[in-house]
Amino acid sequence: MKRIPFITLLSLAVSSAFLVAEEKPPAHLKTGDPIPDVVLRDADGGEFKLREHIAKQPAVLIFYRGGWCPFCTKHLMALVDIKDKLVANGYQLLAISTDQPAKLKETPNREKLGYTLLSDSDMATAKAFKISFQVPDELVAKYKSEYQIDLEAASGKTHHLLPHPAVFVVGKDGVIRFAHVNPDYKTRLDPEAILNAATEAATPAR
Repeated sequence: MKRIPFITLLSLAVSSAFLVAEEKPPAHLKTGDPIPDVVLRDADGGEFKLREHIAKQPAVLIFYRGGWCPFCTKHLMALVDIKDKLVANGYQLLAISTDQPAKLKETPNREKLGYTLLSDSDMATAKAFKISFQVPDELVAKYKSEYQIDLEAASGKTHHLLPHPAVFVVGKDGVIRFAHVNPDYKTRLDPEAILNAATEAATPAR
């Protein structure tokens, strides 16, 4: 597991705003658990029934906070390097955030990603995977007033919930083959580690 560096001025400026003592994640879903029967939305607002799609093709699920988060968008771009290899192993790559569908379309470099972004704006999916946490009201206000990050505008909701960054590799049977959750939003699982986990799981996942 490697920490992805961020050297842009934007990242350096914004990172200090995100110093929040997130609660430890609850007993999130783990290897061997079935995924919940949840419905997400795609960038056009259409329903995306997770179990139905995974029953057709195993998946690597990436949970991220939103397109407003530079740590997230950096990781999304890094995943491009392994996308083709994941596809070659039979997987689909699905990235899930609190962004409402319209905001998915505004994700930085979205046209370069080449994989599916999904909206969990009501946080029902993150809750079902047991990776959600509450952002303190004072931090919500600070995001908006000092950094022009409006969590309510991003999700279209007032719940002030975010997901802990997470990776799940799921087989066609809906069973989790690999799970990684880290409450430290600054640290993301290295793409090669994700690829290795998916490759190891490829035979039972199909």
